[in-house]
Amino acid sequence: MAIRTILVCEAQVPLVEGGAESHVRQLVKQLTLRGYRAGLVSVPFKWYPKEEILAHAAAWRLLDLSESNGDRIDLVIATKFPSYFARHPNKVTWLIHQYRAAYELCGTPFSDFDYTEGDVGLRERIFRLDREMLLESRRIFANASNTARRLEKYVGVAAQPLYHPPRLAERLSCGPYGNYLLSVGRLETIKRVDLAIRALPGIDKAIRLVVAGEGTQRQNLGRAAEDAGVADRVEFAGAADDDRLVELYAGALAVVYAPYDEDYGYVTLEAFLSGKPVITATDSGGPLEFVADGVNGFVCEPLPEAVADAVAPLAADRTRAAGMGAAGRDRARQVTWDGVIERLVEA
Repeated sequence: MAIRTILVCEAQVPLVEGGAESHVRQLVKQLTLRGYRAGLVSVPFKWYPKEEILAHAAAWRLLDLSESNGDRIDLVIATKFPSYFARHPNKVTWLIHQYRAAYELCGTPFSDFDYTEGDVGLRERIFRLDREMLLESRRIFANASNTARRLEKYVGVAAQPLYHPPRLAERLSCGPYGNYLLSVGRLETIKRVDLAIRALPGIDKAIRLVVAGEGTQRQNLGRAAEDAGVADRVEFAGAADDDRLVELYAGALAVVYAPYDEDYGYVTLEAFLSGKPVITATDSGGPLEFVADGVNGFVCEPLPEAVADAVAPLAADRTRAAGMGAAGRDRARQVTWDGVIERLVEA
């Protein structure tokens, strides 16, 4: 069957836009550029109270996406939980992530799931349904090896890693290695932006930190900067538009990106395509698939002191920072959309 019409499915938290939302919109764009008739199916998602999770999964299961307005839909590409619950005879899943709060984050400060009787029962039901719904897919891909490993560990389902470039890939360029570190991403606990803030007292006072992003932890991060005595060295840039973000990447000394067990993380590749080394942590997950310690960045313990130690050689030697940034750029340029589209559609 020749593939002509494709729907990409996303679970959308209203008024929230991050890497997952960028992912699906870029996929639709890239499919369209290659001559496919592609569209986006978005269904709102609410995860609280916990009882709502299965109801929102059921909403996807009620959807029959086999046709639209009388036209046959040739292929459906599902992404994150619970979009792969949708019904279609030719469904492929490119998994961004499962419902992580019920999986590896359970029992950690990053999740509202714990090992109580009620939570354990709900987790087991989510695991069972995930396996059943995912196995309806003709092929299962993941956006990174880290995501694939989780899927195998918790659900026993194999997925092939399929990497894609970040949205700003074609616009990013390298500028001078300036006097500031850059943090990009949502201001949420799991992103651990506080590590970069609390590292500043141990870093040359000429180096500042620019934080680009918004989220629920904005006020807490501001207090962290005050408590560390570095409020005058931290700039909260908010939700920077594309022009500003490209500019910030271009002029940074390095990018500090040390989330907890990230799935993939656009920031790593965006930094590399801007010729900037990346400082990440040993438990950061996805970034570790790209950052080679001492080659294109540094991998350190998730401690402020360790982050400060990683920044020190870059602040002292801009030539070394440039060399590491160039190595990162070479690595990031290996990731293209052509192979992604070919594998998704031919599946």
